Amino acid sequence: MPDDRLLDDLETLLDNPVWAALTGVHAQLAVGAGAGRRYPEDVSPFGGLADQADPAAWADLAAAAGPGATVVLPTLATTPPAGFTVTSALPGVQLVATDAFASRPADDVPGLVELGPDDVDDALDLVERTRPGPFGRRTSVMGRYLGIREDGRLLAMAGERLRLGAATEISAVCTDPSARGRGLATTLVRAVAHGIRERGELPFLHAAAHNTGAIGLYEHLGFRLRRTLDFAAVRTPGA
Repeated sequence: MPDDRLLDDLETLLDNPVWAALTGVHAQLAVGAGAGRRYPEDVSPFGGLADQADPAAWADLAAAAGPGATVVLPTLATTPPAGFTVTSALPGVQLVATDAFASRPADDVPGLVELGPDDVDDALDLVERTRPGPFGRRTSVMGRYLGIREDGRLLAMAGERLRLGAATEISAVCTDPSARGRGLATTLVRAVAHGIRERGELPFLHAAAHNTGAIGLYEHLGFRLRRTLDFAAVRTPGA
C-alpha cells in the first residue's frame, strides 16, 4: 500500500504518537495502566496522555512516573494542572515518508550491523558525541537499531523508536563527526525504513525545528513535513 494512502488512516495516531505507542505495540513497556503512562526511564523519557484536557489523565501520569519525576510529552497543547511544572520546551516538526522516498536494504553495506545488547556502550558513546536526542541504556528494546562499524568503531546508527502499529518512527540518526559527508546516515535511514515498509508500515520522523539541515535532508530524500509537533519536559508534583 503506498505511503500516501496509509497516511489517511493514521492522522489520529500521528497526532498523539507516544500515547499510540504506549497503548499499542509498546504496551508491554508502559509504566502505568490508566489514561497517563510513560516508558521506563532507562528506555525513554517520553510519556503520553489519552486526553490532555482530562485532569484524571494527568493524575494517572503522576502516579505512573512518581513524585518529582520528569516526563517528556509531545504536543503540549494545554496548561498542566496545578503541581506540574514545565521545565523546558523544544519546538519540533513531524515528517512522514512519501512515495518519493526510496527505502533500500543495506545487506551489501560494508560494516553494517544490527545493534544488540553488546553494542549499548558504543551506542551511548556515539550519542554522547553527536546528541541526536534521548537515548538510554535500554532504548534499543523499542525496535530494530542498525549501525555501521569501521575498524571496530561505531561510526553511525539509526533505529526504530515509537511504533504505532501502522507507522514506525525512525530515530537516533547520528554520525560521528569524523565520518560525516559519506552518506552513512542516509544509508541507515533507507535501511531502517526498508524494514518498516516490509511490515506494511509508514516510516516517520521527528526533528527539532531549529535543525534545518536535517529537515532539508529528509525532505530531499522524500519525506514531507506533516505538522509542527513540540515536545515539553514536565515535572510531576512532589519532592
